[in-house]
Amino acid sequence: MDWLSIIPPLVAIVVVFWKKEVILALLLAVLSAEALLLLTGDGNILLSPVTSIERVIDTASSPGNTRVLIFSVLVGALLAYIRDSGGVTATVDMLVRRGVAKSRKQVGGITMFTGIAVFIESNLSVLTAGIFARGLFDKFSMSRARLAYIIDSTSAPVCILILLNGWGAFILSLLDGYSLSETSASILWGTVPLNFYALFTLAIVAWTIARDKVHGPMKQAEEEHRTAMHAPEAEPATKARFMLVPLITMVVSMVGFMLWTGNGSLAQGSGSKSVLYATALATAVAYALLLLHKRFTHTEAVHIGFKGMGELLPLVTIVLLSLTLGNSLKVLGTGVFVAGIVGEFLPLVLIVPMLFLAGAVMSFTTGTSWGTFAILVPIGVPLIQALGLPPSLVIAAILGGGIFGDHCSPISDTTAVSSLAAGCDVLTHVKTQLPYALVAGVMTLIAYFIASLIMIG
Repeated sequence: MDWLSIIPPLVAIVVVFWKKEVILALLLAVLSAEALLLLTGDGNILLSPVTSIERVIDTASSPGNTRVLIFSVLVGALLAYIRDSGGVTATVDMLVRRGVAKSRKQVGGITMFTGIAVFIESNLSVLTAGIFARGLFDKFSMSRARLAYIIDSTSAPVCILILLNGWGAFILSLLDGYSLSETSASILWGTVPLNFYALFTLAIVAWTIARDKVHGPMKQAEEEHRTAMHAPEAEPATKARFMLVPLITMVVSMVGFMLWTGNGSLAQGSGSKSVLYATALATAVAYALLLLHKRFTHTEAVHIGFKGMGELLPLVTIVLLSLTLGNSLKVLGTGVFVAGIVGEFLPLVLIVPMLFLAGAVMSFTTGTSWGTFAILVPIGVPLIQALGLPPSLVIAAILGGGIFGDHCSPISDTTAVSSLAAGCDVLTHVKTQLPYALVAGVMTLIAYFIASLIMIG
């Protein structure tokens, strides 16, 4: 298969930027991937639409994927409840009145802090920060693209730096199968100061907030937002509790569900189960508040909930197709091929930068960070053992590369969820965020080259 396996993600990326249509791009990518699988397996290429449908069904039948899809639909109902109840407007008014959010810089800072504080799971991080900050960004005429950038570029980098979560448990499980001079835990914690991509990304987000300046496509999006006429998204202010109580319920219950599914261990908990249960509970609490305070009748609340779900169906479709494409690319072997760019005869000082580059390209073209970790860690650890490379430096480069695609690839489900949480078009989010991610990526490559010179020689 070799180079042919890179065709589907290239099709997706080219169509996304050419036709400005994400769903079409993902559909064509899935079709091309299935066609290649039939071609190499002596099957009838005309059956690719049928096998594509079966791939979608297979993807949706996975318990983990089904939870993500249900969670994405439930978010629509939750957003509708807190919006139509007037809770968003009331919360914004309260924060402005108390001086907590009285400037654009403070609004950006609160949003970033919220994303950092909810480090337990990346989807929960973007969801909480996105829902919380939507009204504030509208109040201060800040674009939804900027909100999507802040929450997306905060969630995954924070999750990979504060490793007391499912991310840390997954990486430990990958490392535990190898015999190394240090324990898996010490290697993993040693990656924190060496994960330059995550650190640079967070620093750039903080810089854009502190300076209240944006550049490139983001600046254009901000200017278009300020000059356009926008209808108010939320109802007149009622009670802040309609928004704050469901959000607090979601965050607190997420911790409880992580402990429950992990048998008392936060790091061993199931992120997909916990975020679904927490979102479902928050939605139920929001519904109950509306009935308890007689804001809506049962019939009106049900109608509002289903209306909110319907509003998010296009984004849920993108999430489903992103997961489907990831499954097709896994069977096709795209990730393994991209990993081959590391090569066998690189100078020692170039191995670590190239591992980061391989991870970045792989995660961008496949849309998965954990899949990138699963492929590159088994490549990186033997290099550590054979060449005596610093374990934490090598693993940090792989983790940083995986994070790159996780939060900026147009075919990543995390990108779609971030757009969903911020209320931003997926393609607009990708175009406005990518320049910042590329700057951080170039800085990271240089940093790993310098670190390799110092630590490897």
